[in-house]
Amino acid sequence: MKKMTLLLSIILLVNCTKTEIEYRDVEVPVETIIEKIVTQTVTQTVNVVTPPEEYSFTRNGVSTVYYTGQSARLKMATALKSAMNDKASTKTNVDNMFNNGTGFSDESLNSSGKKIGNKVGTSGSATVKPLFDEWITEFTTIVAPAVNNSITATRTIAGSYTEADGSRTVKVNAKGFELNQILSKGLIGALQVDQIINTYLSFTKLDGAKQDNDDDIYHYPTDGSAVPYITKMEHYWDEGFGYLQGLDNQYAPGLGDASIGRDGANLNYYLNKINGQEKEVGITKRIYDAFSAGRAAIVAKDYEERDRQANIIGVELSKVIGYKSQYYLRSAAGKIEKGEWADALHAIAEAYGFILGLQYTKAADGQPYLTHAEVNEHLSSLSAGDGGFWDRTPTELTTMADQLQQSTGLSE
Repeated sequence: MKKMTLLLSIILLVNCTKTEIEYRDVEVPVETIIEKIVTQTVTQTVNVVTPPEEYSFTRNGVSTVYYTGQSARLKMATALKSAMNDKASTKTNVDNMFNNGTGFSDESLNSSGKKIGNKVGTSGSATVKPLFDEWITEFTTIVAPAVNNSITATRTIAGSYTEADGSRTVKVNAKGFELNQILSKGLIGALQVDQIINTYLSFTKLDGAKQDNDDDIYHYPTDGSAVPYITKMEHYWDEGFGYLQGLDNQYAPGLGDASIGRDGANLNYYLNKINGQEKEVGITKRIYDAFSAGRAAIVAKDYEERDRQANIIGVELSKVIGYKSQYYLRSAAGKIEKGEWADALHAIAEAYGFILGLQYTKAADGQPYLTHAEVNEHLSSLSAGDGGFWDRTPTELTTMADQLQQSTGLSE
């Protein structure tokens, strides 16, 4: 504090016949406070992740990306779909394809050391995988023999059913289940979506490899190399990417090579169908870019950004299952109204397989569109009665589609 002198004028009254005013200057001490304001500049370093335009990552000039196991399993799924529509298939052969990774015409698959059965529905109920085994048994021991005996399928009778105009033939069980469609569409959710969202891109699995990633500890080489230079977390992320892009072009979103990958047994095929919808134009690139950005974040050790991109992938990929489950129900309703039962049974089977996968999805709130129990309620409704799919009506199917639209929040 400093003291300052202030001059004040004081008014004095003097005895006069007239009142006169006299002014005097008086010094009065006054205290004042002076504050000193200091401005300090703080520099903060922000880690900005810049992903590449393509899903391409290298270390010391060598690619760190590979997902050969996922590519093999997608090829197996495609082959299995065909085997489940082949009247010459045997239980032993198809069971070996599914559970042992052998019995394929492609010898590279037999020697890959990979299989599908142990990867189905691993994040959910233990009751899901046995369904696939039951479908394999039923097709090879009941449906295929009936087809070989030229039995025409109808309500409660397994065999083959051909549309009046010859446009489609389906091989179905006594409830009208076209089992190759149920199995292949079921694998899109219970294998591909589940492995991507709930396994390889799950925070539990990725964070389990966090310390090694922080310390640059390498565990994997690219195939053919003896020296590891890929971290566990990097490879986990690549494996998730491989379950989507494994039969397509690594360097472009969607279907890169139309001669491969364009198959109804694979998630990417249906993702590109969704990409053609007015409300979802660009979804393929959004997912591809999120995979690239998340992988770049792992290299940069930015785990918040990694998790943000994993959430984008989960929410966007789940839409494929959400849209297609209701789409095929509406399609089947229209086919029944026209009396086109081969097409109707085919569409209901596709819907059934996609509905099975709804329990493996991830909505914006982090929860699946439907729980395991809710999924089973829908599947039970579709298969109800001795005739199963044959007993379904357009009203029933449309009502269920409306319910799924409500549950998923998705409408075309």
